[in-house]
Amino acid sequence: MPPYLYERQTGEFFFLIQYIEFQKETQLIKTAIHSILKEITGIFNNNGKRLYLVGGAVRDMLRGEKIHDWDLATDAHPDEVTKIIKNAKGKVVPTGIKHGTVTVFYKGHSAEITTFRIESKYSDGRRPDEIQYTSDIEEDLSRRDFTMNAIALRLPEGEIIDPFKGAEDIKAKIIRCAGDPEKRFGEDGLRPLRAVRFAAQLGYEIEEKTLNAISGALSVCEKVSQERVRDEIDKILSSPLPSRAFLLMEKTGLLKLFLGELSACRGIEQKGFHRFDVLDHSLYACDYAAANNFSHELRLAALFHDVGKPKVRKMDSSGVWTFYRHEEVSAEMTRKILNRLRYSNVVIDCVCHLIKEHMFNYTENWSDAAVRRFIARTGEKNLKDLYCLRQADSSAFAGKEPDHHTLTKLADRVEKILLCGRAFTIKDLAVSGKDLMKAGIPSGKTMGIILNQLLETVIDDPEQNTKEKLLEIAGNYFKKIHTAAQRR
Repeated sequence: MPPYLYERQTGEFFFLIQYIEFQKETQLIKTAIHSILKEITGIFNNNGKRLYLVGGAVRDMLRGEKIHDWDLATDAHPDEVTKIIKNAKGKVVPTGIKHGTVTVFYKGHSAEITTFRIESKYSDGRRPDEIQYTSDIEEDLSRRDFTMNAIALRLPEGEIIDPFKGAEDIKAKIIRCAGDPEKRFGEDGLRPLRAVRFAAQLGYEIEEKTLNAISGALSVCEKVSQERVRDEIDKILSSPLPSRAFLLMEKTGLLKLFLGELSACRGIEQKGFHRFDVLDHSLYACDYAAANNFSHELRLAALFHDVGKPKVRKMDSSGVWTFYRHEEVSAEMTRKILNRLRYSNVVIDCVCHLIKEHMFNYTENWSDAAVRRFIARTGEKNLKDLYCLRQADSSAFAGKEPDHHTLTKLADRVEKILLCGRAFTIKDLAVSGKDLMKAGIPSGKTMGIILNQLLETVIDDPEQNTKEKLLEIAGNYFKKIHTAAQRR
């Protein structure tokens, strides 16, 4: 059987890799290689240089997944890569030239190409102090983190290079360091986080020695930038079961190191209200958000919505733990956590607002004015997200699908009121600041107080939202404020 077949109609390579043997049976793995990648390979081969597909692309190929990113390795040095690609009318950007990596742009596609290399010690716990180029692909693979990522596919022959039997680990769904785990984690403090992230992302088990080595590498992990930690947390949150990673983080000490506030929720019991302690409850809420494909902001909100409970916990006279105002404290703490992790202000404001408002207690006794206040306080654009957060919170009370009846009733009432076109923000008022200035009310703090009073009036009674009535009410407020100031 030839190592590859050329499909004339589509112009794509199909590699038939007769490689992995399990239980004396040979598994054939079929994958399509993009025609542009085939073309780039031909260009390198014509210049006497080898090209390999490496890393996550090969791992995903062996898992039967589509290849999205092209990480390539070559025996050509960066200056040679640059010359080869430029001669082929492509473009090269030296994105990681210090470590032998360039990004190639060719006919509307991009790929990272790294020269085979070996590395020295990692003083900063993240990047090697020095690199040395090599002509041996196996030496290059030996520096990689996990066996499943230390596999190369030589182009165009389709030959698999797998010195650490990573394909077998993929088949067995095992995450194992390539070589000595203590050495691998001691080199790069991000690797332990990547291990637990892959466990959640792929549903794999971490091999015992690899897992045990994580706790010994915490001092190295501490050197990792907050931005890189954030990126791994984001990937965990986008996985099918985030709790899998967070529980592994707890077991190994990573949770206390990076998310100490969340770690402190372990053992905070909520008997009488919840089946689980605060940490498990938070993780199950996050899992619910992931399982239902909620937004990234909602997953963050689900994870941290009760993080303030350890701080506010008090026992009442009947011996029951209470958590009054925990939503406010949780929002404050979450803001500090997300700032520390360098999230954008837009994400932080959204997440913290949802957390602060998640404890609404709707009953059918709410008046229409109470519903309007709820809309005004929450913000119309946040309503659906708040319902979703409440569903995630409720599901984690006992680990089962929540009863949506109450939320549905509230949503129905909210929808009816929104259809009436009522005012819920100052912008919705029938008067503006300019109108008040014309009526003799000066701009500044006093005007802000009066506008908020007008909004409160309109929320209580929407019929008051006319220019004539609001100007009259505003004039009366201003007189009261002015009179009170004179008396002082």
